[in-house]
Amino acid sequence: MEYTEKLHSLVQKKFDHTPLVNVQTFGCVQNENDSEKIRGILAKSGYAVSDSFENSDIVIFNTCAIRENAELKIFGNIGKLKALKSDNPDMIVAVCGCMVMQPHIVAKIKKSYPFVDIVFGVNSIEELPYIVYNWYVDNKRMVSDPVVKTDIVEDIPVYRQSKSKATISIMYGCDNFCSYCIVPYVRGRERSREPQNILKEFTQLVKEGYKDITLLGQNVDSYGKNLNPQIDFADLLNMLCQVPGDYVLHFMSSHPKDITRKVIDTIRDNPKISRQIHLPVQSGSNRILKLMNRRYTVEQYKDIINYAKEQIPDVGFSSDIIVGFPGETFEEYLETENLVKEINFTQLFTFIYSKRNGTKAAEMEDNTSHKEKSDRLNRLIKIQQDIFFKYLESFEGKTVRALVEETKPGGYSARMANTLVVHFKSDNENLSDTFVDLKITGKKGTVLTAELLNK
Repeated sequence: MEYTEKLHSLVQKKFDHTPLVNVQTFGCVQNENDSEKIRGILAKSGYAVSDSFENSDIVIFNTCAIRENAELKIFGNIGKLKALKSDNPDMIVAVCGCMVMQPHIVAKIKKSYPFVDIVFGVNSIEELPYIVYNWYVDNKRMVSDPVVKTDIVEDIPVYRQSKSKATISIMYGCDNFCSYCIVPYVRGRERSREPQNILKEFTQLVKEGYKDITLLGQNVDSYGKNLNPQIDFADLLNMLCQVPGDYVLHFMSSHPKDITRKVIDTIRDNPKISRQIHLPVQSGSNRILKLMNRRYTVEQYKDIINYAKEQIPDVGFSSDIIVGFPGETFEEYLETENLVKEINFTQLFTFIYSKRNGTKAAEMEDNTSHKEKSDRLNRLIKIQQDIFFKYLESFEGKTVRALVEETKPGGYSARMANTLVVHFKSDNENLSDTFVDLKITGKKGTVLTAELLNK
């Protein structure tokens, strides 16, 4: 906060206009949450938030390291800033996030991208006012090596661009060390926030009118393991649901080895919690799951799914699946197909395995061609599309509740708690960021159509 005030005073003297910051976010919803804090810190320091980097005084790329294609895309975008920086030497170009938590990436930026002024990792967001202030004072490149921290900094300012949707990080890091995943190496080990701090933030969001709130963690089911007194994720959900207000509560992501029947029962007993659960399975083969170090079997996964369907009739499951993991045979891929058909996931996020240096899977032999992997991915996408369209058809004639997100020609677009998008017509100009009751009349592509009931 000391350097926030210093930076605010400095930029008031330095600029004859309100300086602008543009934050480009790549990757997951946790990265989006980090970007909201970056915007919040700089807004508190005297900057205005811009949607464009062309006219900005600071451009920050908040990066993702989960797949190789993401890194290549980010480097391509960073390269585009070279000309802008050449035309405007006073513009600060910064790169942060998961990608720069890898020493070889930092070394590459140092060597090949000399126009990048600032590099800082996911554990250094609260240091940003200090970093920017010193760049202005010394006009010297500041490239931080990756650092691991175990403490949690509270009360960082947040700049949310939505008036109705918000995310809250309830924990940071991951202890699972899945053999394909770089996350524990870039975000560190699990650390849970104190429940009273989460409750304070959540209560404030509800008071401010936020109606769609998502709790974030690499594995929310591990929440509370390092806290004293003991509290688990189900306890936290129950505590938050006692906050009065009109809202829907989501969470992501759950881990199949850690999600408990207590969590399922908590969802069943609290109508404010979304009936949509994201539970990444990754593969339908027990042998591949073992190689992935997922620490559950297909049978255990189906057991928790079946229990949830018994307890919560309208529950839906989305999932992540990796095809072409090193050593996966076609027969093992077919086991994944069979699981998808049996579970009837409402949504799938499917990926071809991406090698990440530093992970156990990167050392495994991989004899499957990229074409074979692509064929498997396309087969799986087709299967899921058929399941999804049947799922959409099941809503026809039903009455649903949805949160209005944006205006459309002659009406609005709204999103149900299960993440399905609904378009409806209305002349009412005051429906944005409100809940509405809709009767589903059909579908157009992947979107449901409806008529407004509470006119």
